[in-house]
Amino acid sequence: MHIRKYDFDYGRRMLLQKAAVGATAGVLAPLWPTIAQSGEVTKAYPDELISIEANTKGKVKVGDVITSANVEYVKHLMDPIMYQQVLKQGRKITIGPPTTDVSKLFPHAYYEATLKNAGKAAFDATGNVVEKATGGPWIGGNPFPEMRTGEEATANITLSWGRHDVSQYAVRDFDINPDGSPAFTYDFYWTELNATARTGPQKVFQGKKDMLRYQSVFFTSPQEQAGASFLVPWYYDQRKFPDIYGYLPQFRRIRQFPANQRFEPLVPGITLFLSDAWGAGDPMLTWGNYKVVRREPHLVPLNGNWKGKENANWENPHRHGGPKGQTFMDTTMELVPECLVVEAEPTGYPRAPVGKKTMWIDARSGMLAGYVTYDRRGQIWKQVEGAFGQQVQGDVVNKDKDGYPHWSWTFVHIQDVQSGRMSLLNHVKQISGGYSSSYYAEDEGKVYDGFLTQAAIARLGAV
Repeated sequence: MHIRKYDFDYGRRMLLQKAAVGATAGVLAPLWPTIAQSGEVTKAYPDELISIEANTKGKVKVGDVITSANVEYVKHLMDPIMYQQVLKQGRKITIGPPTTDVSKLFPHAYYEATLKNAGKAAFDATGNVVEKATGGPWIGGNPFPEMRTGEEATANITLSWGRHDVSQYAVRDFDINPDGSPAFTYDFYWTELNATARTGPQKVFQGKKDMLRYQSVFFTSPQEQAGASFLVPWYYDQRKFPDIYGYLPQFRRIRQFPANQRFEPLVPGITLFLSDAWGAGDPMLTWGNYKVVRREPHLVPLNGNWKGKENANWENPHRHGGPKGQTFMDTTMELVPECLVVEAEPTGYPRAPVGKKTMWIDARSGMLAGYVTYDRRGQIWKQVEGAFGQQVQGDVVNKDKDGYPHWSWTFVHIQDVQSGRMSLLNHVKQISGGYSSSYYAEDEGKVYDGFLTQAAIARLGAV
């Protein structure tokens, strides 16, 4: 006779209790000490939080496809928009195996920096993250792997979006009308370069210790939008609003935009706002009233979504759902044992159309696992769902310079449920104009000069 040490709902009850008292992650054992010792998470959680089959009492198992016929069994593992997508819009989700090896949830260098620098971060009197020993900028990896508060969880995302010192993403975006027909297709190049909070040997880029990152977006197609570009330099001080510069080819000049431009579409038809990036698209101290409202397991698209073997350009070729079968990309999701559910409000933007955001943040990796926004009336507005994982499909592996699999985002769904519009962002190998994805630069100064200054975006727009 098998005697269970823990009853079925033990894990969920413990997560609720831990959220109430601001405890660290893990149920059977503290999470990050367990990771540091073994590199995996199974000793920190009971079966119901690791196994989808245990969680659903055998109703759903790895390999099953979630549809409207069985979605009720996993409703408690979904955000409210995801649930409606499956129930009413024909979305289907394949259940993949859980990732228990935590090193697969990070770029290798970032994971090593998180382990090395654990316990070295603190908030200073202004609310900014600093290295305890020096009071200077953060030195790389997640500053708060054992996150307890909404501020700590948000800082883990904000300080390094892509978790590489420099990233350049080739993005192919498909925008879908409410009736399911195609609206726009855009190619754009997204560049991020961290000046501080870096994992490499150069801890401050070109001595710019008062800056956190430089970020730009450059559209290469269609012809009507080719050359449009936006530049956003971020200060390290998270109380400061980043400047937003845009180059519009039709006017042949650079224009500075107001801070509220963060809450508007970059180009016609797209549902992406600058504020949406990584769920932390604004400096974290321009938002406030952070709180962890609960901790819970969640279905998240992680490993298993990169299409590098199936498609030479990495593009997800499979669509389904919606009025014309084109609204959703085929997606594999897995059970994440513990997410912090964090709410925040845009306290620094009195005219922002967003009233509140809710973020699901993976307790193991500190990465965004789900994101929903609400308007000023409290009505649900948008869902941003990003897939993050290693660039591995079968025997095809895209490796970094040290021989480890590259890790990055794979795709993003952004659905505006009030307008019915959907944007599907594919992280591809190359876009029109010959711009290719990269997560490392031998000469970071060349990336900065080529993509991250006002002169650079004017030059790109004039080509």
